[in-house]
Amino acid sequence: MILANDAVGGYNVIADAHVIPAAHVSHATGQKIKAYVNSTSTPTATIVFKGTIIGTKNAPMVASFSSRGPSLATIGILKPDIIDPGVSILAAWHMSVDNKTNGKTNANFNMASGTSISCPHLSGIATLVKSAHPDWSPASIKSTLMTSTNQINLNGSLVDDERLLSVDVFAIGAGHVNPPNALDPGLVYDITPDYITYLCGLGYTEKDIAVITRRAMGLVYPKHN
Repeated sequence: MILANDAVGGYNVIADAHVIPAAHVSHATGQKIKAYVNSTSTPTATIVFKGTIIGTKNAPMVASFSSRGPSLATIGILKPDIIDPGVSILAAWHMSVDNKTNGKTNANFNMASGTSISCPHLSGIATLVKSAHPDWSPASIKSTLMTSTNQINLNGSLVDDERLLSVDVFAIGAGHVNPPNALDPGLVYDITPDYITYLCGLGYTEKDIAVITRRAMGLVYPKHN
């Protein structure tokens, strides 16, 4: 099988565990293959495994499924904050890779992709930072993760998206996380924000704010009119 990306997927190729001989190609390559198939009555193809290749020069790349900004809830909050690994990640797995659960299997790992794979990376890095700086607030930890990022790929160029186009802040946020840099960023911003005032400005009712702050109505500060 040859699995080709659609236009949205671009150049994002993922190491899925196919249960038949398969190759995953980019949208551009897929278009060339389709053109070849349509050019002859007897198209042929061969899949050759050349081993694992690491150090791809355009890594890291923003994946097509990566959440993009601006924030839909309010444009006053810039999103995303940061990006981190989430494509073709070696991960623990609770079933066989072909999803057969009724038989014994020795497979306890898989290559997984998605924002649910990306989230544990930042959670673990935040825990690492907290262990090195136990007195830091959540805001300080978020600050150090964001101010110590990389914005360039292994080729020394600015990070691209899945179409090999330059990204903006609504795709990459502060940049790609750099765990060693996050442990000693040199400068950390802490905040003591008044989120209640911000919610009031967005038009939330006192009842809404009481639910968010877990305070009884009448105790929400400042008084919402």
